[in-house]
Amino acid sequence: MGRKAMASGKKVWVRIADALERMAPPPPAAADPLAHPAYIWRGGVLAPARAFAPLPLDLLSGVEAQKAALVANARRLAAGHAAHDVLLWGARGAGKSALVKASVGALQAEGAAIALIEVAGEQLAELPRLFDLIAGADRAYILFIDDLGFEEGSAAPRLLRSLLEGGAEARPANARLVVTANRRHIVARSLAEQDDPINPRDVIDDKLALADRFGLSLGFHVCDQPTYVAMVAGYAARYGLPLDEQEAISWATQRGSRSGRVAWQYVVELAGRHGRAL
Repeated sequence: MGRKAMASGKKVWVRIADALERMAPPPPAAADPLAHPAYIWRGGVLAPARAFAPLPLDLLSGVEAQKAALVANARRLAAGHAAHDVLLWGARGAGKSALVKASVGALQAEGAAIALIEVAGEQLAELPRLFDLIAGADRAYILFIDDLGFEEGSAAPRLLRSLLEGGAEARPANARLVVTANRRHIVARSLAEQDDPINPRDVIDDKLALADRFGLSLGFHVCDQPTYVAMVAGYAARYGLPLDEQEAISWATQRGSRSGRVAWQYVVELAGRHGRAL
């Protein structure tokens, strides 16, 4: 190929690259860490949550002890006092995620300088960058990692331990991690046992010790029928909806579960039938 042809081809590729760059959307601007009640950590950028509307704290029933402990810990953090990283573990749909959001919303309503930042579990390695962004802010932050679990062979458990225990990239004083998981020890026991067939006990202790790094561990369990009915009744009363207890029980029976999530789903059904928005 001659020099002229090579030069011409290069110009074509440059024009194509320029055109593609113009077509690509610009990278999102980072949100002001002091301006919004909640954020999403997305692609290394802090983005405002589009609609942060947590349930009122008093609507979450059946978890009074967990509620009191979580709010007290978050209030200490917002005041600049010593506070724990928190693990909320237990049954699906028991209200773990809703309680985290509601506690932040309740403190904000009190005037506390605190915000929620939701971080996906696969973004743990990006947390040091987020730490740098919020470390100097005059505000407290709940770094919320929802439904955390680890794949086989993942290095994430060791990374999380380092973040919790004050390694080189430990979280700043104005931020604490709040993690929800279905398992008390986060890592499945069967997963731990696969790593080292020679010394399985050491591996299990190492893996399961991850949960010990959280200063506050709150368990959530499947609720009984009276508690479930009380949840539905509380929602129905708040939103002015008629309640048929037997139908509410039947709703849960059909789904094979009694939980805060199922109670809320039934209330959504009720509101829809009566042409109401929630």
